[in-house]
Amino acid sequence: MEHKNIVATIYLKDGKAIKARDNYEEYPDVIELAKLYNDSGIDKIMIFDLSRTDEEHERNIQVIRNINRNIEIKVCAGGNINRMEDIKKFIYAGCLQVIVNGSKPESMALAAEASRRFGKDRILVSVTNVDFIFKHQDEMADTFHEVLILNKAVLDAVEGMTDVPHVVYLNDADYDEILSILSRKNVRGIAGSLINNPKTDIMEMKSQLSASGIKMDNFEPALKWSDLKKNSDGMVPVIVQDYRTDEVLMLAYMNEEAFDTTINIGKMTYYSRSRNELWTKGLTSGHIQYVKSLTADCDYDTILAKVSQIGAACHTGNRSCFFNEIVKKEYVEKNPQKVLGDVYNIISDRKENPKEGSYTNLLLEKGLDNILKKVGEENTEIIIAAKNTDHEHLKYEISDYIYHLMVLMAEKDITWEEITQELSQRK
Repeated sequence: MEHKNIVATIYLKDGKAIKARDNYEEYPDVIELAKLYNDSGIDKIMIFDLSRTDEEHERNIQVIRNINRNIEIKVCAGGNINRMEDIKKFIYAGCLQVIVNGSKPESMALAAEASRRFGKDRILVSVTNVDFIFKHQDEMADTFHEVLILNKAVLDAVEGMTDVPHVVYLNDADYDEILSILSRKNVRGIAGSLINNPKTDIMEMKSQLSASGIKMDNFEPALKWSDLKKNSDGMVPVIVQDYRTDEVLMLAYMNEEAFDTTINIGKMTYYSRSRNELWTKGLTSGHIQYVKSLTADCDYDTILAKVSQIGAACHTGNRSCFFNEIVKKEYVEKNPQKVLGDVYNIISDRKENPKEGSYTNLLLEKGLDNILKKVGEENTEIIIAAKNTDHEHLKYEISDYIYHLMVLMAEKDITWEEITQELSQRK
């Protein structure tokens, strides 16, 4: 049995996130909202573009692109899709899936073309009644990955017409109804106002559903507390790292209750030796640590936690507790991720803060055509060098090409995160 999904919904109007289609109250920051969903246990985000003009549509596309730059969970989007170009815009903005509107007559033809071009795993359809599915029963399985049912009253009828998995949108639902719907064979997930509420404890909901026999994508530890070796106080030290940068943030301790609580709620929870009490990081300060992974060392006596850190990890207000330098030896950084990120950041800084005599600024000042000319020249140099046997020359030309490619990326506001996200889909 596959995991059931908890799906959040974001409605975009003129570049802002609003509470619902018929509730124009805005969330303060759409990127922070998406990050919260990303960290709190949500499995996927659906974004609906409510734009009415091309200008508003482009603003919403830019917001979707920014969301995808900042989160890792799946994002699918729909709204204002009238031609293949509109589907491509969502995909090129980083969305793994696109939702076509089953109430539009042209949607089936568009979906069929998009499914052939991008694969059916990337195409969804939203319905409020059974008309679309009734008319296209024979084509559903070859065209769509999921059906988004916006009206739960038609669920029984939809299940009688297609085996394509469903995600059901619930305007209001209690736990019993959620459990009942997720128990259905072809229901892959639920969405709705309860899920969208930032105050809903998604990990707690998943824990309850798991206890009721629903297979959820939540933490199922491979090691038990009894597998770990405790110190003389009956605790295990925990080293905490930022999951994106690997920066070491802090050291704390867990007892069994803290260990179990961390796994159940998805937020780092420790035992305070000074206060003799359990504490979930950030409950009072807001500086929550959302769990990304927990790993035991070779001796099973230390835990490495990778987390999404909100705000500062240290009580002093510093990002990391480790800032009091003792000794430091200069060295040449060779970590590819760090080097590429650092060089890109320097290029971006030159773009915003020009420096006299900078070659990067000379390239940027001459404009896009000159940058493209240099990229083309360096590409040719790689080909020539590769035909020869001089390893050092080829290494130099590849480095030169990557640098000029990063200048182009900075000029067009494309980040390494966007590139790596696209590459991750090509496994």
